[in-house]
Amino acid sequence: MVLAYQVCILARMSHSARLSDYRAALTTPAMRGPVVAGLFARLPIAMIGFALLLYVQRASGSYGTAGLVSASALIGVALGAIAQGRLMDRFGPSRPLLAVTALFALAATGAVVAVESGVAVVVLAPLAFAVGFTEPMAGSASRALWTSIVPAGPLRDAGIAYEAISMEVFFILGPGLAGVLVTAAWPGTGFVVGAAMMVVGALWFACTPTVRGRRPEPVQGGGPLGALASPGMRTVALAALGFGLSIGFIEVAVPAAADAAGHKGVGGLLLSLWSVSSVLFGVLYSLRPLPRPMHLRLPVLLGGFSLLAALLAIPTTLVGLAVALFVVGSLITPQSTAHSAAIEQVAPEGTAAEAFGWVVTAVTLGLAAGQGLAGQIVEARGTSTAFLAAAASGLAVAVVVWLLRGTVAAGAPGVPAGAAVPQEEEAGLVGR
Repeated sequence: MVLAYQVCILARMSHSARLSDYRAALTTPAMRGPVVAGLFARLPIAMIGFALLLYVQRASGSYGTAGLVSASALIGVALGAIAQGRLMDRFGPSRPLLAVTALFALAATGAVVAVESGVAVVVLAPLAFAVGFTEPMAGSASRALWTSIVPAGPLRDAGIAYEAISMEVFFILGPGLAGVLVTAAWPGTGFVVGAAMMVVGALWFACTPTVRGRRPEPVQGGGPLGALASPGMRTVALAALGFGLSIGFIEVAVPAAADAAGHKGVGGLLLSLWSVSSVLFGVLYSLRPLPRPMHLRLPVLLGGFSLLAALLAIPTTLVGLAVALFVVGSLITPQSTAHSAAIEQVAPEGTAAEAFGWVVTAVTLGLAAGQGLAGQIVEARGTSTAFLAAAASGLAVAVVVWLLRGTVAAGAPGVPAGAAVPQEEEAGLVGR
């Protein structure tokens, strides 16, 4: 398998994959177990951080403190995703997942004890970092399985698309579920439920025969930087960073707006509204993705999403905010699928799990920065300013991604010029 030659999978999939391909991919004998177990392991991936944010906010009464603690957890996720991805590429996914899942259970328990004890943020933040760092990256392992287990073709294309779309749905549904559970008698319910689900799912995933039998592939260069040695991979990670940055601002500003309106439990539900438009428009978008060339699609989608985010500053009621969130959510899944597909174009061979880890890391770092800054902005200037900051930051990153678009078009290092885009050229999809 040569990852660098499998270019823009979703662009080709949109013309060849059918519903029957998705059904066949998800019921492939070797993938059935990992697919089902992965649902439990990955659903809480966005729920954990947001539930921790709400938990700490209820305990401390401060969005500033909660934002800093949540940001610490997200930074931990960012660094842990890279480390775990590299270990899984080198040693296979099963043993690293089993080890970090045990550590995650301990860290999550320590965080609950700390919050209930009312410790200072200087103590709670490192514990939150440990929670994030040890979150088992079943998503990275699952994403890599499709490339190593399923032969190139419509089934693999459908599997990779499933990974991207399902991950995006989890990123949207997680905060909504956390927002509902935080209204329970004990505000830590969402965090504990999410952590328990992640532990059970990760252990189940790691113990499936397919995952236990997964063997590492030879890594083609990269050195200490691994997958990030590819200039195109760095550009993809930058696009994911801008995406996460805008999301981070919004994820703090929306529940703050709900609190200000006197409806504390509505914030998570409002955020879940994006999942509806995200999935609906994402499916329609996959039928005819524009722009077709991946190196143009990344900056255009990020810029469009950022412009739409500015609409969130306009509404003065929660109903208006709900409508705006529905509109903004339309460009979430297209970005997620573009990031996942771009990995096939720019990642060096043998670095699939690590490359996906870098995308997770970039999104998570963006979330951490956005949430950390938004907490301060909300308290100092209000939610409208935080929404405008989400738009401005995303646009700024989109401009840089546009300037670096040639690195994505060039593909992975070591691939002869022009070899990285044969399918696009055959289909007449190469842009300028």
